[in-house]
Amino acid sequence: MKRHALAASFLFLTGSAFAGPALEDANVHFRAIASGDLALLMRGYADNARLNWVGGPLDGTYDGVQSIRAVWEKFTQAQGPLKLTVDRMEESANPKGATVTANVQFDGKQPIKVRYVLTYREGRLVSETWQIDPKLSLAGY
Repeated sequence: MKRHALAASFLFLTGSAFAGPALEDANVHFRAIASGDLALLMRGYADNARLNWVGGPLDGTYDGVQSIRAVWEKFTQAQGPLKLTVDRMEESANPKGATVTANVQFDGKQPIKVRYVLTYREGRLVSETWQIDPKLSLAGY
């Protein structure tokens, strides 16, 4: 009986009975963006990572960690600390890698609604899509 209660508690807290490592990595990534912690944020990227930023003043494609770091420095300096809301986070995985999708809202000077897609290979972030979506609907909003 206790095992069922523990499993149910875990399901409630994570939204999944089997939260994979990519889900945890994505949560760390989102929290690092919101807090402006560049060291933590950059730690997850593979050397050959690509960031596709779609919409807004930072729209563009950024290849490699130096280019990605530069865009995150601009973003965090402009925004400061942000409140974070994550909704509909899902992981798809197989032995070659994992993809995490999520609806994310960062609240600061103004709300920033983002449809997120993160791809991990060998535990490193290799592809990131930051899609600005002003009409994005998050639970509770």
